Amino acid sequence: MIGDTISSMQNPRIKQLLLLQQKSSERRKQGVFVVEGKRELQHCMEGGYEMVTPFVCPELYQDNMPQDAVLVTPAVYEKIAYRGTTEGVVAIIRTKSQTLNDLRLPAHPLLMILERVEKPGNLGAVLRSADAAKADAVIVCDPLTDLYNPNLIRSSIGAVFTVPTVACTSEECIRFLQERNIQILTAQLQDSHLYYDTDMRKGTAIVMGTEATGLTDQWRQVATAHIRIPMLGKLDSLNVSVSAAILLFEAVRQRTV
Repeated sequence: MIGDTISSMQNPRIKQLLLLQQKSSERRKQGVFVVEGKRELQHCMEGGYEMVTPFVCPELYQDNMPQDAVLVTPAVYEKIAYRGTTEGVVAIIRTKSQTLNDLRLPAHPLLMILERVEKPGNLGAVLRSADAAKADAVIVCDPLTDLYNPNLIRSSIGAVFTVPTVACTSEECIRFLQERNIQILTAQLQDSHLYYDTDMRKGTAIVMGTEATGLTDQWRQVATAHIRIPMLGKLDSLNVSVSAAILLFEAVRQRTV
């Protein structure tokens, strides 16, 4: 344990923690990010990340105390935690750089590609589906949110640590897929086939864009095939995380029958 129990929000350590939660520029500058919750922290540690500083509320934390824990009062923990059900632990973690070349893919990989997805909650939900479907990687192209955004980590319930996740440009990703002969299936309404009529048993990258604008022409033009989910109602779009789950589990179905 480090020092006395912190009881003031004006403590420099608490101020630094809040700054890291709120500012992506500060996370990049310091090379660290924040994880909240026992389950999320466990996934993070199992993913090979290094814990810098754990903040623990003894009244809420029911486990072995982490090494060099900074103790905080329940009142302080309530202010630094977004949720009350995170078992009394928030930690500063060192970032870990992962590139496309770091991915170790099987012979016929299943990849989820997201272009310019902006909302951390949507990306987190896609990561949960990717974990459930045992996708080999999630690749975020031209990202509009950083992978260590606290909302993303929370909404993914730590899946950002259980699924290999890489951020890169669309150009880099397209070249990576083409060099490995991985088919590119773009999810779009125009000029497309029903998703369940497309063979996903070979190496497959399912590519999705934003709900507002869809995919850019850059991806549409390099696609092996365009696929769509049938829309039988009056609306013409699904939440990106729902669409991702449908398409991922169609690949699972085809690969397990």
